[in-house]
Amino acid sequence: MTAGADLEGSVSFPPGSPDRSGVLVLANPTAGGYRRDTLDTLAAELTRRGIPVTVHLTGRAGEIEDLCSRPDPAVGTVVVAGGDGSVNEAISGFEKVVKPPALAVVPFGTANVLAHELRLPFEATALAGVIGRRRTRPLYYGLANGHPFVLMVSAGFDAAVVHTVPLTMKRRCGRIAYAWTALRLAFGPRSADLVVTAGGERLICRMAVVLKVSRYGGPFIVCPEASASRPELYLFAVTRDDPLAVARMGLALLAGRFGAGSGIVLRKITTCTFASEGPVPCQIDGDTFGTVPVEIARAARPIEVVVP
Repeated sequence: MTAGADLEGSVSFPPGSPDRSGVLVLANPTAGGYRRDTLDTLAAELTRRGIPVTVHLTGRAGEIEDLCSRPDPAVGTVVVAGGDGSVNEAISGFEKVVKPPALAVVPFGTANVLAHELRLPFEATALAGVIGRRRTRPLYYGLANGHPFVLMVSAGFDAAVVHTVPLTMKRRCGRIAYAWTALRLAFGPRSADLVVTAGGERLICRMAVVLKVSRYGGPFIVCPEASASRPELYLFAVTRDDPLAVARMGLALLAGRFGAGSGIVLRKITTCTFASEGPVPCQIDGDTFGTVPVEIARAARPIEVVVP
């Protein structure tokens, strides 16, 4: 490992580090795409550019949030090397900081929706260049029952997939694990209907997603108007989840022709409520989030995110 990087758990910078010039890399070694060689190259490249860098491997759930809620004063950029759920943890920590560091992302996860949204490179040397230049723009996010979400919050069919997909299969097979689980659930027992209230309108549906970004499930664009760089929220609701409807949605995503139409509602919203008479699962940024009811709104302020 290069000088200035530490994989033994230290997250403190030397006393001589210039104010907020340091880079702290928080890496999730359990993420599906974790690559030690990427971390080695990234640290070496940043050190070569004269940037103080520390690499910290997390050892428990919630550790990224804890560290981001009390950043070292020498840290100007926190780099999250993990999936979308790890990024969510970092922003949950930044919520508690008056002036948080900038956020940078090294995509190690299954879908890496935010990395696609920000058009980030996936190669270590190129990522080091992006982080070293520290060009930023605002990253707006939403709140679900007060908890931040960067990409989406959803309830219904796709959340049931997130709750059901086996973790070992997810890590081994990636998106195929989600597709297999979705197909299996499409032929299984039906959950209660979901009631969505937004802008004074009440919708009965099988699945509802509030989006902060244009993409869903990786590189697939479902709402071109949505952007992490703007505060708007968008509702994407599906009124049918039978096997034929699920197959049609999947084909539309793959073909890049997804949009409002038969059985699909897509519109801009300000706030939204998910409710149901029975237990309906929820998910935030690809991780489980209990069940409805859920109150959804915009966060009060953005954070700064490093972009190419």
